[in-house]
Amino acid sequence: MVAAINQIDPIKKNDLNIRAENLIKDTKILNIARLAKMLVDLYGQVEPFKKIGKLEGKEIELYLKELDGYITFILTSDKNNFTCHAEKAIDPVARIIINVKEEKILNVISNIIRSKSNIFGLAKLLKYIIPGKAKIKGSYVAAIKLIRCLMIGKHEMYKKSK
Repeated sequence: MVAAINQIDPIKKNDLNIRAENLIKDTKILNIARLAKMLVDLYGQVEPFKKIGKLEGKEIELYLKELDGYITFILTSDKNNFTCHAEKAIDPVARIIINVKEEKILNVISNIIRSKSNIFGLAKLLKYIIPGKAKIKGSYVAAIKLIRCLMIGKHEMYKKSK
């Protein structure tokens, strides 16, 4: 009888460790989603949202491969209605897959967000797309419109003071 109890305890400990690791990953993904929403609310530009057009209400999924988690963004033409949530999209028109080590995820997302929402800012994304650190599946237009909405590099705080 004692042997049976000893065999069950390691299984419970392993299950607890797996649940704790999953909770940590889910928390990281949720924090990234909240950070994106907060930055767009505070520093986001209005112009990219006005150019959403007929893609309004469509879902775009951001998949963080190393964390095995999803962030779903819903496109809107009004910056104040911008939402995202940390779960798999139901019917995404595009998927953006970030394929970097866990330590580098925030750096990649931060570099994208801090870029300017213009052709040069979009050209900077090539350093992630060409080596395969980021991939776009589905509608490239929808993915680029979302990325432009996330870019806050044109905000006044990035201008040099004279």
